[in-house]
Amino acid sequence: MHEFGYIVDNALSEQYDALLNRLRENLGKVATKSKVTRLEIPEPSVYWLGNKSVFRNFSDFPKILRRDAGHLLMFLAKELATAASQDGDRAIFIGRKDPQSFSVLINRYMTRYVICTVCGSPDTHPDKERRVQILVCEACGARSPTGQG
Repeated sequence: MHEFGYIVDNALSEQYDALLNRLRENLGKVATKSKVTRLEIPEPSVYWLGNKSVFRNFSDFPKILRRDAGHLLMFLAKELATAASQDGDRAIFIGRKDPQSFSVLINRYMTRYVICTVCGSPDTHPDKERRVQILVCEACGARSPTGQG
């Protein structure tokens, strides 16, 4: 007899312990779901032409991110603190800018204006509610402000 009034069967207890150990072993083998996005972001192709930085494959990024090219160009120009213009498929920035800074800024743009803050999905679209710019997730339905008015 057990101290709480229950009858303890050693065979059942051993089976329970064996099942518990098997469960612990299997739980260790289960891989956790990582945040992998379907977005394949190309490396920005940037070269210098005199005192200008030419972002050769600029037009690929708004298509992949499903965002307005003007909005992305304005974001990059503000972050680089320079004037910018779009010339066909490329963007031209005044001044010699580090090519690595473009990939850092594209990732910052994605974090701020593309990736859902709740579920991490890139399937979002911008919307405006009153005078507040919000990000609407098509995967989970979350609505979060982007901080841009």
